Amino acid sequence: MTRSSDNGRTLATAGFPEDGARRVLIEAVEPSLDGGASPVKRVIMDRVVVSADLISDGHDIVSGELCVRPPVPPGEAASGAGSERATEESRLQLYPLEALGNDRYAARFVVDTLGRYEFTIRAWIDHYTSYRRGLLRKHEAGQDIAVELLIGAELVAEASARAKGEDRALLQRFSAELGDRGKPPPERVALIAGAELSGLMARYPDRTHATTFGPWQPIWVDRERARFSSWYELFPRSTGPAGKHGTFASATEKLPYVAAMGFDVLYLPPIHPIGHTFRKGKNNAASAAEGDVGSPWAIGSEEGGHKSVHPELGTLADFDAFKAQASRLGLELALDIALQVTPDHPYVKEHPEWFKRRPDGTIQYAENPPKKYQDIYPFDFESKDWRNMWVELKSIFEFWIARGVFIFRVDNPHTKSLPFWRWCIAELTAHHPDVLFLAEAFTRPKLMYALAKIGFSQSYTYFTWRHTAHELSEYVRELSDPPVSEFFRPNFWPNTPDILPEHLQYAGRPAFALRLTLAATLSSNYGVYGPAFELMENVPREGVEEYVDNEKYELKRWDYARQDSLRPLIARINQIRKQNAALQHGEITFHKTNNDMLLCFSKRTPPGVREENAVLVVANMDVHNAQAGWVELELAQVFGGPSSGAQPLQLHDLLSDGRFFSEAGRLFVRLDPSSAPAHIFRLRRRARSEHDFDYFV
Repeated sequence: MTRSSDNGRTLATAGFPEDGARRVLIEAVEPSLDGGASPVKRVIMDRVVVSADLISDGHDIVSGELCVRPPVPPGEAASGAGSERATEESRLQLYPLEALGNDRYAARFVVDTLGRYEFTIRAWIDHYTSYRRGLLRKHEAGQDIAVELLIGAELVAEASARAKGEDRALLQRFSAELGDRGKPPPERVALIAGAELSGLMARYPDRTHATTFGPWQPIWVDRERARFSSWYELFPRSTGPAGKHGTFASATEKLPYVAAMGFDVLYLPPIHPIGHTFRKGKNNAASAAEGDVGSPWAIGSEEGGHKSVHPELGTLADFDAFKAQASRLGLELALDIALQVTPDHPYVKEHPEWFKRRPDGTIQYAENPPKKYQDIYPFDFESKDWRNMWVELKSIFEFWIARGVFIFRVDNPHTKSLPFWRWCIAELTAHHPDVLFLAEAFTRPKLMYALAKIGFSQSYTYFTWRHTAHELSEYVRELSDPPVSEFFRPNFWPNTPDILPEHLQYAGRPAFALRLTLAATLSSNYGVYGPAFELMENVPREGVEEYVDNEKYELKRWDYARQDSLRPLIARINQIRKQNAALQHGEITFHKTNNDMLLCFSKRTPPGVREENAVLVVANMDVHNAQAGWVELELAQVFGGPSSGAQPLQLHDLLSDGRFFSEAGRLFVRLDPSSAPAHIFRLRRRARSEHDFDYFV
């Protein structure tokens, strides 16, 4: 309720909007995640399309712009000055919105800097464009427009006050000519109809009553490796001669082996000193025998903790040399960070308050009943000294970043505080936006998604346990569609040191070849634990999906030169991935087959990518028997855009180098797992050259 005051000049304003003259509503802004509470993710040089509904009363024309706030440079963020400057109008990048129809508008921009972007939408009634449309209609109808021309002169004069430099003078001239009653109306109308005045007026709109959408919507921009990577896991301690502990020097000798297979990320399990108290023995035995080396994930001894390297591996200088040689071969190191300690870790003596104590005074070790991990103490994230603990744990990452490590595989992040991860990752990436984090989180889906939203760049997934064509297609659709695809980047692993899935235990080479092909083509990020994978190790420890004589608890001696190794296939598939952009950041579509044992999908480069690329994969999910069937394709799905009907396709099998032709829409496939579990086709459509010759592109 409102009422006049005694003097009639003021009103009670309870319930009034801030500016009741704002007539545009902004709705359905995309991309947006959790109303702006979490950032959507992109990779540097991506083209971001922002769209929104702009709704207003009546028939006036609505105009708007996309307002983009680019990342604050790390130096400014550190000084504290950048956060203020980021809010200034001068920092904004403005892009006009284009009408798509039905009150939907969109604009595009390219993210060319790593870090946190923010954007919002600003919209207003475009009085000049609405006026221009009405004036031209009246003029065409032969109506008197003398007064309307004067209104135009006023609108242009108002714009001149907002303009600068030569534009101001031009607008003042236009205003004078429009208001010149001695100038024939058709000539004045021609000025309004012309492109020059329209362009000037669009450059200086009247935003007095503009509506601004809030809150600002964040976008986190990573480097390309966040979206496309091939990982290889290697235990350096197993690279020594028989019976001897490997070193960084002996591991350096294996780098050409890994690089030759085409991997670009070499992931090392923890390289720190290993505790002695309650050390586990071979095959996870509760106690170690003499000479047992223990688990690398049991971190800490009198020789140091998370900022030290195991003495038998070498020194920090040796690590630096190993890393430098890996880099020369095109391999980027990823280090495992496991935020847990052994009873021998220096933190236990220096900061006993960071660990939970039982009534008998002992520290609570890690448990996952019925499993017990007496050799590991978890941090207590409800500790009263949590702030100091957070700072110290963050410093572990900072230590290795200072040594040039920019990728971290984080062990079991879902068992640590989510607020800690949000804070820690934000702190680290504010200064080092090129740092990437892989979450080893085989846990509940929403918890995995929460980790991705708070900053983890990639995540392990349930791919390892998805067996059938139906299971895989449904799971990949879930990960590939918004909103999940806006923040969650899957990394598909056929095996890990902890996991030897059942389907790899009994089917031999065809099973390993199939799972490799699926991991590398269904996901743009994938990895394998080797050499166990390429040497097709398949014997489990009784009763569990885990390798017998597990490398986690003992040194292994691998025959890198074995003739039946999958190395050639791995190298070829990694080469295919690097040569086909569709497998790096393509949009996936699953296609119908008349045989449930055949999984068929295609990937194509997204709109706006300069080089069109389309790949079709057909896999036989039966690793024991040959399977055949028909595949139904739609060109509109495979290539994007409208279908061109029955147009011949060239299918170039990138594994066998064979070439086939097919009428679009129908393809017969037969796959024998003993020779090839899958086809990876590059698709080319027939086109005509300027000389009227058929060729395929």
